[in-house]
Amino acid sequence: MASTVLPLYNRNGNGFPVFQKRKTLKSIERYMVYLIFFIFMTLCYSAFFLLPDLRGKMSSNVQQQLGLVDSPGVFFNPQLEGARPGIGIGHHKSNDDDDVEDFHLRDDRRKLHLQIRQDNALQEARNAIPNPKLDTAFVDNLDDHKHADDTINNQGGHDDNQNHVNLKDEILQDKDKFKQEIEDEEDAQKQAEKAAARVRLMEHGIISETDGQPSDSQAKERRDKVREMMLHAWTGYETFAWGANELKPIAHAGHSASIFGKTPMGATIIDGIDTLYIMGLTGQYEKARDWIAHDFNFNPTSDISVFEVNIRYIGGLISMYGLTNDEMFKNKAVEIADKLLPAFNTPTGIPFGLINARTGSGRNWGWASGGCSILSEFGSLHLEFSYLSQITGDPKYLEKVQKVRDILRDTEKIDGLYPNYLHPKTGKWGQKHVSLGALGDSFYEYLLKSFIQTGGEDVQGLQMYKDAIEAMQRKMKQTSAGGLVYFGDFRGAKVEKKMDHLSCFSGGMFALGSKYTSNPEEYMELGARVTETCHKSYDNTATKLGPEAFRFEGNGEAVAMRQNEKYYILRPETIESYFVMWRLTKDQKYRDWGWEAVQALEKNCRVDSGFSGVKDVYASKVVHDDVQQSFFLAETLKYLYLLYSDEEFISLDDWVFNTEAHPLPVRKRV
Repeated sequence: MASTVLPLYNRNGNGFPVFQKRKTLKSIERYMVYLIFFIFMTLCYSAFFLLPDLRGKMSSNVQQQLGLVDSPGVFFNPQLEGARPGIGIGHHKSNDDDDVEDFHLRDDRRKLHLQIRQDNALQEARNAIPNPKLDTAFVDNLDDHKHADDTINNQGGHDDNQNHVNLKDEILQDKDKFKQEIEDEEDAQKQAEKAAARVRLMEHGIISETDGQPSDSQAKERRDKVREMMLHAWTGYETFAWGANELKPIAHAGHSASIFGKTPMGATIIDGIDTLYIMGLTGQYEKARDWIAHDFNFNPTSDISVFEVNIRYIGGLISMYGLTNDEMFKNKAVEIADKLLPAFNTPTGIPFGLINARTGSGRNWGWASGGCSILSEFGSLHLEFSYLSQITGDPKYLEKVQKVRDILRDTEKIDGLYPNYLHPKTGKWGQKHVSLGALGDSFYEYLLKSFIQTGGEDVQGLQMYKDAIEAMQRKMKQTSAGGLVYFGDFRGAKVEKKMDHLSCFSGGMFALGSKYTSNPEEYMELGARVTETCHKSYDNTATKLGPEAFRFEGNGEAVAMRQNEKYYILRPETIESYFVMWRLTKDQKYRDWGWEAVQALEKNCRVDSGFSGVKDVYASKVVHDDVQQSFFLAETLKYLYLLYSDEEFISLDDWVFNTEAHPLPVRKRV
């Protein structure tokens, strides 16, 4: 059995052990007790009197060493052999950044500075407490009012109680204040990082996969999915149709629509390259750029659409110039634009819709109202030609489209409405057909966006836009029995109860232009209502994809009634409005609606080598048309990607999108 530390003496009595207590301790035992007591008192004394003072001195010394008090020296700036003064380690810097402190060190300094301030404030609060016992008793018994009152009365009354309550509140307020400061600093740092990404893009043309990455995890996951869809579409084209205009993803072959003529000219490459660039798909972008630089020759052997070549080819190339400052893109755009200029050689200056690039001869579509030019085509050249003059210094491009604008302004309208057809020889309107969809759509878009792109200088465009949409509101705006708002086609004196998928861009347009009108709330609401109608047209189908056109007749609302209206060819207009409405309102429903479209595209349009349109969106068994349109890569996937990106990425304050979703930089006023 183990003995005790202090064994007791014992004696036997009547054969049994008798225990007896000692009255005193041995000397060695007394010394041990004294020693333990002395050590305990020393620790208590040190903890109570010395540690707070020592901590304050240490804080002061640390502040002096770090240059936070009375000495604003450099914080943690190690110098390696060969390193220049002031330059952080492990970060690439340009010559312009020699005096810029490494942001990691700046962040460390900020956090340590805030911690030291918080420690000092808490220490001052502790030193201000006159009676620790009172404070302890009061706090420990705060929930027991009676006990707290008794303690307070015994220690000095109600005034002392109030002082301690105030002191505790001050401490809590200081803590909240410091917490808020840290949060504000972190938010400022995030904003600085966004601004740095914007500078990299605007000044140096650099985009990585992480640029524009949203803080929301769900949005990031969705954005990554859209990037994967772009890779799938691009890989199919690259594998089976490289250099052709478009891809037949099921037949594994190239495809070319009549708008491109008969010559393979890589429409998908030029139309989709800025989407590759914006998504940070560097390898794919570099291959596309090399093809444009070395293999692309604009020498079509048949008639081509002036409008389509302008928005896809010139728009795509000057967008890449705006993003990268790469002269190659600008030079290629000039080469194409010069081959389109003969189309403007008409008695009025209104260009023909088709041009033979080899002979320079122009003509219009045979079905276009007796040889007329089409409003949405000749009225949607302004953004590209204006920007070409800006970046080349050659005024001839702007002069051509400005003459078109002046003619449209001065020609008499029908109740303020612009018919879809104008004859290039006589300057007279053709059929009295007005539409916010096919044949008219992008003309109105370009009036507004030309004003935005010029930094507010094109006031003529803005005024024509406001006059036009006010007239359309009076004459063409309709509300269905179910409350859906839409713009029907105006024919003669009647409004057709039908809306094109092409006109679904207008929801975003109305919202984007709302701040330039006399009633911003009205037009923002109009944009939201039109976008909701277009979403309804998607939601009404078996595939959850929108039809080419939909009607409001009988019991049907936002439903295609005719077979030739039921197809979907990967169009972007509804998704474009989701994107713009999200950027302007931050309403989550627009991101959710966009995700519905992603899921529908994946389920119904994705095939083994790309994406295909479908022939009937109402059929449960999908039949594909086997065409991957170039605008699917240029517009649909780009708008979806930006829908889930940070709002500062390709900001609407810095960029304006042409009607093929190619971003052009907004001119800043000096």
